[in-house]
Amino acid sequence: MTFAIVRPRAAPKLNRFAWLMGLYAENHGRLSRLFRPEELGEGVYVSSVGDGLDLRLDVMAQHAYTVELRLSYALIDPLTGQPDPSAYLRHYRDTRQVEATHCYVGRRWQDAIGLYPPPSQILDHRLRMNTFLGKWLQYLGERGHGVGSLAFEGPLPSAEREAIDALRAPLDDVSKRGVDNPSSVDER
Repeated sequence: MTFAIVRPRAAPKLNRFAWLMGLYAENHGRLSRLFRPEELGEGVYVSSVGDGLDLRLDVMAQHAYTVELRLSYALIDPLTGQPDPSAYLRHYRDTRQVEATHCYVGRRWQDAIGLYPPPSQILDHRLRMNTFLGKWLQYLGERGHGVGSLAFEGPLPSAEREAIDALRAPLDDVSKRGVDNPSSVDER
């Protein structure tokens, strides 16, 4: 009599980074189906489906491979005077991904989890933000928001444009220094 030894095989594990990239791809599909952001010009768009809770989509910048967006309701946070909830998004055209970069006014990942968090904490934070975004986009689709309910309201207000430019200034400064000029990089 012969016996076969059966060894249980562990199911392959999906690591958290692969999971995050999958979320980015799912969010791209949802956002593109809902609003087609790559076809929108810079400005403020409002989606109203008659439920008294208008959705605001700000196209803050169009670049060659990315679109910078803010998705929020027409509700104002009494503490900051800014729309809340808000999700700041980067729509990557070339890789077909959408990333939620931060979900509250003035709360980039550095503000939420510190300046030098361990990589696992950054990954956890991004997973939470992008899971939230996926659920929100799904909810918006179920409520009837989409290209058909989206109307151009006008250009971004000058105060918001200045705030966007102020956020970009440190990044522009770093990119101007460049890696070709090592003397311009701060020693740590």
